[in-house]
Amino acid sequence: PGAATAHIGAPDNIVGRLTLDYGDCATALANAPHVFHDRFFQHKGLGQAMECRGVAARFDAVDDMLLVWSGTQMAHRSRDILAKLLGRSEERLRVVAPNVGGGFGPKFIFYSEEAVIPLAAMLLGRPVKWIEDRREHFTATTQERDQFWDVEAACDADGKLIALRGELIHDHGAYTPYGINLPYNAGTNLLGPYVLPHYELNISVVATNKTPVTPVRGAGRPQGTFVMERMLDRMARELGLDRAEIRRRNLIQPDAMPYVTPVATRDGAAMTYDSGDYPAAMALALERGKYDGFETRREAARRNGRYLGIGIANYVEGTGRGPFESATVRVSPSGRVSVYTGATDQGQGISTALAQICAEALGLETDDVTVVAGDTSTVPLGLGAFASRQTVTAGSSVHVAANDVRDKALSVAAHILEAAEEDLEIIGGAVRVKGVPDMSVSLGDIAGALAGIPGFALPGGIAPGLDANANFSPAMPTYCNGTHVVEAEVDPETGAVTIVNYIAVHDSGRLINPMIVDGQVMGGAIHGVGNALFEHMHFDEGGQPQTVTLAEYLLPSAPESPSIEIIHMESPTPLNPLGVKGAGEGGTIPATAAIASAVDDALRDFNIRITDLPIAPSYIVQQIAKSGRD
Repeated sequence: PGAATAHIGAPDNIVGRLTLDYGDCATALANAPHVFHDRFFQHKGLGQAMECRGVAARFDAVDDMLLVWSGTQMAHRSRDILAKLLGRSEERLRVVAPNVGGGFGPKFIFYSEEAVIPLAAMLLGRPVKWIEDRREHFTATTQERDQFWDVEAACDADGKLIALRGELIHDHGAYTPYGINLPYNAGTNLLGPYVLPHYELNISVVATNKTPVTPVRGAGRPQGTFVMERMLDRMARELGLDRAEIRRRNLIQPDAMPYVTPVATRDGAAMTYDSGDYPAAMALALERGKYDGFETRREAARRNGRYLGIGIANYVEGTGRGPFESATVRVSPSGRVSVYTGATDQGQGISTALAQICAEALGLETDDVTVVAGDTSTVPLGLGAFASRQTVTAGSSVHVAANDVRDKALSVAAHILEAAEEDLEIIGGAVRVKGVPDMSVSLGDIAGALAGIPGFALPGGIAPGLDANANFSPAMPTYCNGTHVVEAEVDPETGAVTIVNYIAVHDSGRLINPMIVDGQVMGGAIHGVGNALFEHMHFDEGGQPQTVTLAEYLLPSAPESPSIEIIHMESPTPLNPLGVKGAGEGGTIPATAAIASAVDDALRDFNIRITDLPIAPSYIVQQIAKSGRD
């Protein structure tokens, strides 16, 4: 109330409202034996990719071809938008998204520079390049996280959830093309891996004069997870229950899979958890985090004047969103195998994973496969990187295409070798008769035959070329899950937080490359450490950013980053042929909740609750001062 108007069309600054609800929350809360109320605030932060945004363009007037190199996560989408803005056909426009140092969501957005630089190249008749500096990144690249929650939740005497009702105010920034995606994600992800009989969340999307808000790693899900996990800790404390036990009593059981929640995903389909064993994931994390022996460690630390706490957070995440991703697998007459895809690589290792998938199908080594990603000249359609999707969508497309190539190679080889297909195998880049390695023909020779030999006919029904295209379309998202257990030490005098131990159990289905998944989970968790303890954007009363360098905006560097033990579970999904789930954001989603839980537990003698992020030293000292203890 009383705030300046950000947009004439919205005098109250509310640009969108939405209610998520099912059951009868009002009656359930009125009749519940225990009702708890809390308010939460999670502050705005940035993706802070190591490499900022950048665009370079060159116009060839002779060929009438515009070539654009962009740090975008979505090369084909950038091409299509540029074609409309510049009035060019897609055929006269090529966008290349090379390997870059991080995306994390903000590079999913199409920015004005991505149109201005190509236009300048056309007008000037010479190459033009623009590289964003870090100060520009703070002021002009989209941000996320700012949300205010007012929540009341009910449970019975045993800690079983009954209902949750709340208000969510989402800071939308000055403008954004992505509407209510973020608060909607937060509201649906609040359910997490738990059974919640009644639910009502009223969402208000508010325009401000701050930097626009669009997805950053996690895309609203860390906020919803934070609220639910904090409320479970509150219930456990008030009811005298163990925090692990209250979660155990509310978890969805594995025999309930697939579990259809009462809410819909943003495309309107029922949010359905396809697979996973949530109790087993939490049990494994607690075991590796030595949860049962923690009280002994806490007491020993207190005798030495140290305050230790342990925190728990469970989560789920919908990954592998459609509508599709494209892939072409091609074997050349030289024997070289290439994969072309609309996927893009910002350091996730997707090119390596796709090469592995192709190599497995064709009996090759990974190094024998070349992956060309994010180049609109190689495949006509593509989407790119967002929503932890590329291994699910592009990986499945490569799998389908590579197996089609395999089947075709076997069929042609059977004709060449005069053998039955079932008697053939593909090993080391050649098709050979099982048990008779000298009877073989290389994939390159097969490709050469299919490229056409003058005067020789192809086998009946065989089309030219040893290649195949696929556009895998997932029927729905596949849900990964996991549990983080964090042990932390807090200095009540300075407010300093030190993470002593960090356990991350992650289930992303079948693992194509465990090392890559380790990197994704670890990077995500460290991102969450920054959100929880360090990252804080400051604005003045006019909405001008005051945090514009990394001297003011703190990120976890190596000394502040804890050693993280990552344990993988594998619950293959039935929703794609590889059984894989996404892994790019799962490490971030529960991290803030687990860290807040640990800090809250460490300071339980002071009777304070951690409800805001980041948990800066000044915030801790202020909370302790308010408690009346020092």
